[in-house]
Amino acid sequence: MVVLAVTWMAKTGRETEVAGIFSKLTEESRKEPGCVFYQVHQHKTDSRRFFVYEQYTDDAALEAHRSAPHFLQYVKKELPKLGERVEGNLYVPIN
Repeated sequence: MVVLAVTWMAKTGRETEVAGIFSKLTEESRKEPGCVFYQVHQHKTDSRRFFVYEQYTDDAALEAHRSAPHFLQYVKKELPKLGERVEGNLYVPIN
């Protein structure tokens, strides 16, 4: 299994639009055969900050996600207009 943890910051006043795009992305990503878990969180006190937690069966499943049409549309085209990716880290379980 491989885990990806990503932080996005929405531009001021664009939080609702970013949340809407993440909702669409979540719905489509969860349909991917190699996706184990996909959840987007919005910070409790800083509504501009979003945290994405993703689990995939393996590196190939993560790469399939990154080349999926919905990823290219939402992450590569739409989200950068409304905010920026602040951080992204890959993890593997230790057990």
